[in-house]
Amino acid sequence: MSKVRIGVIGTGSISEMHLNSYKRNPNVTIVAICDVNEARARQVADKYGATKTFTDYRELVADSDIDAVSICTWNNTHAPISIAALQAGKHVLVEKPLCRTVEEAVEVERVVRESGKLLQVGFVRRYDPNVKMLREFVDQGEFGELYYAKASSIRRLGNPGGWFADVERSGGGPLIDIGVHVIDLCWYLMGRPKATSVSANTYRKLGNRSNVQHLSFYKAADYDASKNTVEDMANAIIRFENGASIMVDASFTLHAKKDEGSVKLFGDKGGFEIDPEILMVTEKNNTILNIQPQTDNKGGFSADAAFQNEIDHFISCIVNGDQQISPVADGVEIMKILCGIYESAAKGEEIRL
Repeated sequence: MSKVRIGVIGTGSISEMHLNSYKRNPNVTIVAICDVNEARARQVADKYGATKTFTDYRELVADSDIDAVSICTWNNTHAPISIAALQAGKHVLVEKPLCRTVEEAVEVERVVRESGKLLQVGFVRRYDPNVKMLREFVDQGEFGELYYAKASSIRRLGNPGGWFADVERSGGGPLIDIGVHVIDLCWYLMGRPKATSVSANTYRKLGNRSNVQHLSFYKAADYDASKNTVEDMANAIIRFENGASIMVDASFTLHAKKDEGSVKLFGDKGGFEIDPEILMVTEKNNTILNIQPQTDNKGGFSADAAFQNEIDHFISCIVNGDQQISPVADGVEIMKILCGIYESAAKGEEIRL
């Protein structure tokens, strides 16, 4: 079997997770790297053994030596690059979020359908080993009907700045950057019910807090403390046609004691927690039991394993025709929810989706 020939577009921090995972997959050859910064593209290409570098994604997707691409660029470029790659006959793995607007998402989905190629959305938390384990319990009816989920992704000091803080390039702040992960995780495990309404708030009170000393945090390569046009935090309740609901909040900066990650789902036969630690709750013999599954990683998210599973699945879908775990249709639905949250907050009222 010939290897899948990969091009990676964008060399920001997330691309390293893709590249390391591709490098470990025996059915992959990393052929090309693309970045607007030519020196950085060459540096990454040398590190991973890619023979070609580009500064224009259009040239990369036109290259017949490439079968599939990973898109690891600013959010505002996800849709145009995905469309160009699909139309050039490439399979696509695009980082979350799929794009910035519902209109863009629908257009990408149309092109996927017309091209006959795969597009996988980078909802990487679906691929975490603990989530895969819990999904099996869900599918076997262990927790019954999952009707409520509660999720938080709180940073007390963690606005990365740069393009993350530029709403034109990012499409939003903590909601679309880190909140999307926990919203998607809950929605996926609840069986992907159809969202019907959203009631939400966003706040811009603290800015990027670049004045704070004695605490360090991740900063984007193009960090500029003077530029910040995204929300500090967002909260929302999302309702679904089956009566289920998700309550979520996410922040880049908040006067909180510590960073907090929490994902909890509740059903009529039991419940479970993913963050900060894997835990199941059930009833046996009229007694409530807290159950601690024995896994390699008991706490939260195992990034290396999840990204490896995500990349391996992408390649297996291409080579073996496996059923996709995070197809473009899911990217569209999550964009409807995210955009509904921003619209509800802007209007100060509930939005029907």
